[in-house]
Parts: sequence; C-alpha cells; structure tokens
Amino acid sequence: MRKIFCAAGEGCRAPTQMIWLPGAYHSAQDFVDEGFARAAAQRRAAVDLLFVDLEMQHLDDRDAFRRLRSEIVLPARDTGAAVWLAGISLGGLVALDYASCHQDELDGLCLLAPYLGNRMLINEIAAASGLAGWDPGELAESDAERRIWRYIKTRNDSAQLFLGYGQHDRFSAAHGLLASALPPTRVDIIAGGHEWRTWLRLWENFLDSHFT
Repeated sequence: MRKIFCAAGEGCRAPTQMIWLPGAYHSAQDFVDEGFARAAAQRRAAVDLLFVDLEMQHLDDRDAFRRLRSEIVLPARDTGAAVWLAGISLGGLVALDYASCHQDELDGLCLLAPYLGNRMLINEIAAASGLAGWDPGELAESDAERRIWRYIKTRNDSAQLFLGYGQHDRFSAAHGLLASALPPTRVDIIAGGHEWRTWLRLWENFLDSHFT
C-alpha cells in the first residue's frame, strides 16, 4: 500500500499515530496537499500521521483489509504508540468496518463526513426509530454497510469514536443518526458541505481539542 508518513518531530516517535484513509477518488497525497500535515505541524501536535492509499477493488475487498492490517495497523501498534484509525467519506466506512472486526487493535476512530451506507439502509434505520429499534439481521455478516451499523449499535470497546461533519453535507442524515449514538463531546458539526475545506476545519478543531 502506498503511504506517506509525516512525523511530529525528527528522531523520535510521537505517543499517538493516526492512520488516515481517503475517500473515493482521493489519495494519500491529497491529505498533504489540502493541509492536514501542515495543520498538525503548525500546532506542534504530538501525533505522527500516516496517510494511506487503500487500493480497494470494491467495497468489501477483504484482501485490502488484510493488507491494511498487516502492513499498516499492526506495525503501528508495534511502535508502542496509541493508534487511531481515521477516514474521510468512504475511508470513514472502511475505518468503521475495520473496527468492527479488529476493535481491540485501535485506541480511537476519527471520522470526518463518513459514508455510512446507501439511502435505503439509512431510511430503514430511521424508520425503526433509530438504532435502538433497528435489527441488522443476518445480512450484517456479509454486507459492510449493515456491519458497520451493527458495530455502532453494539460497540462496547474502549476505543474513542469522534465524528465531524458539515451541516450541508449530502450524507448529513446518516451523520445525524450516528451522532445520536455518541456523547455530544465527541461530535463536531460546522457549516459546510462534503468538501476538503470543511474537512480541514474539522481536522483543525480535532487537533485543537485533542493535541493542544
């Protein structure tokens, strides 16, 4: 997997490493070009950043998941750092799906405007009066979109889950369902849509609240 590592400082590892997964049609380089590494450096945040190209052939590409685990997540854990898996848009869904299968390997999840499933599924959850009344069914074993919502509904791991999104994001209805399952202190909603300038502001807010 192609990756770009941006260390917090020279000659030493930071106590936290964040692994960032891009959205569809985005790349690891886009995080750098759009200012994510610069924002952390300007704040002297004690966090190493690893931006990763997923190289997934399809949404449920388990080979890509195995490579993400063996080439990225487990080596990060071997450094002794706290490991956060973070994602934007489709990368957010992948981060959630990874947590649903390997929740003990992560210390936190940072999801910015995550894609959380198709409209029919979101409407199904909403029609059940939210997650409390919704049954993921047996399809959750083989369907990534149902699997992440089953994880959100039943999660009992210690990993923190942070959600940020723009008020006018095209996926905001799904974001609202997820936000209702989280403490208000772990949700950041700002003006903006499904775009890099909104995601950068959310990232800056996250850095200010967690690493400064």
